[in-house]
Amino acid sequence: MRVVLAEDSVLLRAGLTKLLTDGGFEVVAAVPDADQLLAAVDAHRPDVVVIDVRMPPTFTDEGIRAALVIRRQHPKIAVCVLSQYVEERYATDLLSVDTSGMGYLLKDRVAHVSDFLDALRRVAAGGTALDPEVISQLLVRHDDPMRRLTPREQDVLKLMAEGRSNGGITEALKVSHSAVEKYVSNIFAKLDLPPTDADHRRVLAVLKYLGT
Repeated sequence: MRVVLAEDSVLLRAGLTKLLTDGGFEVVAAVPDADQLLAAVDAHRPDVVVIDVRMPPTFTDEGIRAALVIRRQHPKIAVCVLSQYVEERYATDLLSVDTSGMGYLLKDRVAHVSDFLDALRRVAAGGTALDPEVISQLLVRHDDPMRRLTPREQDVLKLMAEGRSNGGITEALKVSHSAVEKYVSNIFAKLDLPPTDADHRRVLAVLKYLGT
């Protein structure tokens, strides 16, 4: 089974290459960034691609964006994404397209070599492999938007529900005004309240809070 591996860490890339080779896979290319990944996939047409979520140059979502390109341009190539943490938005982007031949695993799972190799074989065969922690957090996100908020963001929303302004929240929590603005912005994003001319997001956020 032929694999293209994309991981920016030299040590982890070498370790994964050896792990996969010892597990019976043929690593046809091991690259450090998304551009080289896409080129390698075009050149080798592997059975499965193993991709780190965060790669150069910004170390944000390069791996996910590359995975989506591969899924679109080469739908028969399986994709397994590795992440240090559960990136809910990225996981949702991937899984909303098609779950066949798709894996999303935390890097800690690689430490369980047999489990990781079994998951990769399942993905390469057209199946799905999702880390239990990914499933747990996606279910929480789906069932209760309020549980996406951190404890501090919940404190801010509670004060918003009491009618406090950002200035009032700043005084109550003894934090900076910019910190409060960031908390409020995060609350809007996590409660799926995009900017709009028609509705007041602060009111809508409070209504969601009161409805829980």
